[in-house]
Amino acid sequence: MKKEMTTMDFLDRAVDLYDDVVGVIADDGTEYTYAEFNERVNSLANVLADRGIGQGDRVAMLASNTHYFLEALYATNHLGAVYVPMNYRLVPENYEYILNDCEASVVIADYDFAEKVEAVRDSVPAETFIGYEADEIDGDWEDYMTLVDEASADPPERADLSEDDDASINYTSGTTGDPKGVVRTHRTEHWHALVLNQHMEIRDDDTYLWTLPMFHCNGWGHTYAITGTGGTHVCLRKFTPERTLGKIRNHDVSFMCGAPTVLNRVIAYKENNPDVETTGDRELRIATAGSAPATATIETVEDDISWRIIHIYGLTETAPIITTSNSPRRLATRGRSLKVKQGSEVLGTDVRVVHDDGTDVPADGQTMGEVVVRGNQVMDRYLNKPEATEEAFNDRISGYFHTGDLATIDEDGMISIQDRKKDIIISGGENVSSIEVEDVLYDHPEIAKAAVIPTPSDEWGELVTAVVVPKPGVELSDADVEDFCRDRMAGYKIPRKILVQEDLPETATGKVQKYQLRKEFWEDEDRLIGQG
Repeated sequence: MKKEMTTMDFLDRAVDLYDDVVGVIADDGTEYTYAEFNERVNSLANVLADRGIGQGDRVAMLASNTHYFLEALYATNHLGAVYVPMNYRLVPENYEYILNDCEASVVIADYDFAEKVEAVRDSVPAETFIGYEADEIDGDWEDYMTLVDEASADPPERADLSEDDDASINYTSGTTGDPKGVVRTHRTEHWHALVLNQHMEIRDDDTYLWTLPMFHCNGWGHTYAITGTGGTHVCLRKFTPERTLGKIRNHDVSFMCGAPTVLNRVIAYKENNPDVETTGDRELRIATAGSAPATATIETVEDDISWRIIHIYGLTETAPIITTSNSPRRLATRGRSLKVKQGSEVLGTDVRVVHDDGTDVPADGQTMGEVVVRGNQVMDRYLNKPEATEEAFNDRISGYFHTGDLATIDEDGMISIQDRKKDIIISGGENVSSIEVEDVLYDHPEIAKAAVIPTPSDEWGELVTAVVVPKPGVELSDADVEDFCRDRMAGYKIPRKILVQEDLPETATGKVQKYQLRKEFWEDEDRLIGQG
């Protein structure tokens, strides 16, 4: 028989089997059993339904790692509406673009970030604005807590969901500067959560700490996987090493995720506080993605911090997990050096490395090609971008999503990312479009030419680096460029290194040769991407 695979299956199972288990611990320590959490989901769903939200409508969320992020996700999907989690590090113009692109009907925002939406409120289609601690927000926002407390906790009518219905839209940086809305269906979200359960070793007694932003592809799917398995979510509004370690000890955390920069900040904190305890009573494992952690980082985290690293690889478009190096059989023979590789394909996933003509590169660990993938967890499409969707699935080989990452593959099927075809920098786990930053730099009245490239960084994996040519007679300072950028883009996109040169290397047709600019910074590295 066929049963529709929907995201609500995960909450339904948690309520059926673990209703008396503490399912969610808020940042302030308030605990909710799965039965209590489900009642809050029902209440919010009733609030949204009373405001006309139904199947296919878009509900945008702007919040850090909070219990109400999780509540809003399930309340939205209960009604058959589409969840749009937004990166809280963006600037108002980004939200204006996203909210118009997805045609959001509702915005739910945390008091720390709502002002960014308020700034563009008159330019977006949403008519309902709900704020967490609305009395802290300037503007006319309904108060989240009041609405949930006063609404009925009886479940509203559940939408007649199909697994092919849209469940969420996650925005990612595009190489053209405009964010792309990655549309994920109930099926892709459902399948991804099942894959996570297998390869992240998730169990019903796990306590999961939210250091990874929930907006990142719905927290890499852990919003669903932890819930459906019956584990406990521990919310963390803002990452700091001190608060993170405190949460780990207080709640006996067994599992978490984080980019390599998270690992490096904890290492630095431990070095300055050698007596601090880094685990509770249980062993702790941490999944990391983005740039591969350096071998020295892996050794320090596992030996000195006592966290077991699971390295995974993927993109927002692929859920993201498509490979992992979590292979005890191979680790036993190949050792920790395996963990700097992106790994081999996960269950039900076809990962290949191909030449320009679509044929497979030899499995020699040396020959580079583009990573392409086919699997049930891969996105449905880019929202409102049919041409970009067509290219993404048919560039070198038809029917596979093209990642834009260039890699080798060895005889064990383990891939190792070496470079990127796309003009993307990954700094501290965040994607930055080089072209978007260049567009801002070219608006500077005293800059004649600009190129943005990644340069290696031990802390961030890659630094956003701007190489600029000032107009004749102009003396340009780093502070001038940084101040100009700060008003026009999210903080993590601002160039951290600025190089002023007399000219840029160009082709005969005037195209900047970024490869030449990158070469001097990466010549001592064994690959052309950063390791955190």
